[in-house]
Amino acid sequence: MNRTTQSTNIKQAINTLLDKGLTDKQDIYTKVVEELGVPRPTVRRVARDLRNELLQKIKILQSEVPELEVNSKSAAESSD
Repeated sequence: MNRTTQSTNIKQAINTLLDKGLTDKQDIYTKVVEELGVPRPTVRRVARDLRNELLQKIKILQSEVPELEVNSKSAAESSD
């Protein structure tokens, strides 16, 4: 299994466990190690990459919120 495929599989496994309601990071790591048979340091590295990707997406979504509020306020002011 190449590194890209392995990372993708680990990310999918982590997301699946999160969707099932697991909240303990160590439990998630342990289950992924057991299910996929990959080393724990690899799971931690991929989890870090996934976390960083998600944080980037959150920043993008949050950055648009103030812009929308400003546009709403200026639209309301111009209609007065």
